[in-house]
Amino acid sequence: MAEVAHARRRTSDCILFSTADWDEPYWTNKQHTARILAQNGWRVLYVESPGLRSPKVSSGKDWARIWRRLWSGLRSNFVAPPQRDRHVWVLSPLMIPAKHHWPMVRMFNQALLKWSIARFARSHRFSDPLVWTYHPFMLGAIENLPHGALVYHCVDDLAAIPGVDVEAFERAQQRLLAQSKAVFTTAIALRDQCLRYNANTHYFANVVDAHHFGQALQPGAVPHDLASIPGPRLIYHGVLSDFKVDFSLIHEAAKRRPDWHWIFIGEEREGQRSEMVARLKTLPNVHFLGYRSYAQLPSYLRGMDVGLLPTLLNSYTRSMFPMKFFEYLAAGLPVVATPLDFTRERLAGLEVGDTPDAFIEAIEQQLRRGRLDPDEARQYVGDNTWDARTVKMLDCVWAEAIEPSTTALPGDLKLEC
Repeated sequence: MAEVAHARRRTSDCILFSTADWDEPYWTNKQHTARILAQNGWRVLYVESPGLRSPKVSSGKDWARIWRRLWSGLRSNFVAPPQRDRHVWVLSPLMIPAKHHWPMVRMFNQALLKWSIARFARSHRFSDPLVWTYHPFMLGAIENLPHGALVYHCVDDLAAIPGVDVEAFERAQQRLLAQSKAVFTTAIALRDQCLRYNANTHYFANVVDAHHFGQALQPGAVPHDLASIPGPRLIYHGVLSDFKVDFSLIHEAAKRRPDWHWIFIGEEREGQRSEMVARLKTLPNVHFLGYRSYAQLPSYLRGMDVGLLPTLLNSYTRSMFPMKFFEYLAAGLPVVATPLDFTRERLAGLEVGDTPDAFIEAIEQQLRRGRLDPDEARQYVGDNTWDARTVKMLDCVWAEAIEPSTTALPGDLKLEC
């Protein structure tokens, strides 16, 4: 199938508009997609997040990021975007960070980004690049730029992020949907939203680097800081955001089951000091190990018993399909989650609980069933891997006659175009 996708494409260049900076400690599908394309011979210009909301005057995190972006923006716009990976260059947009809804600010920002992209495309001789975007605030930047197919990869309900100008976002997204050749979403709810404006919309769940996380299935030692913690061990890894993680649920469950050890790998967002995190840290069976790199995660997951997705349910998170779901499965961990939309379908290796009692019961079921063996892990992950998924999406883009997936059901994780 990879050869088919390669034969259909008329370019080997891609401009990818992200909502995440390349150097963020927790990689998302944006960085992974860029790297997979590059590993398959594409040249990728990775355009970092333009900032979807205005910065808060009181937020040290926001202003620190602005200063970092100013420095990297000056360097990448007026010197050259640095090459940060094989065949991947990273452009940090240089723009006014606030008042995106003001027409003059929006015009200035788009004009500067447009100039930077055109300058890079000329100097590197990008030929009709595929445009792959994760947000709609980029259409002005590709005006008059010869390019190939336009792809919208909708992985989050960005309009639900606090501080986003909802009306401006929805207007821009409708224009993007109308112009896109193909649209991919990671949630049924997002697919249904996009289908109203683009019939060629497809639902593809998030995926995993199965080889990387599969290292946890191999015999080996666990890190010393984990080995000192008795079992059973329950793990959550990722950003410790009180907007995304239901710390109250975990606090109550951890108090009721002091014989279980609840382990967090990750850090709080810069500038965030959650009261619930502080309360969790007082419990003797709750352990915060701090940030661990992507390369280190498999060795930690090797020593865990159950992977947790204790997502706080709100308008933004409900439609999420956490990347951690397949990461846990690939590492041999059965999963317990709160009832996000994707959990409505009975997925192998998953139990669901929406209250402390139900969450505890789901964990008990997974502890009884035990870790997955390598064959089960491969079966449960299936073809939900970065390589297989990218090929499928490119097949959808290059197909001359594409049937929209309007009849897809929540369980259609192996959708074919």
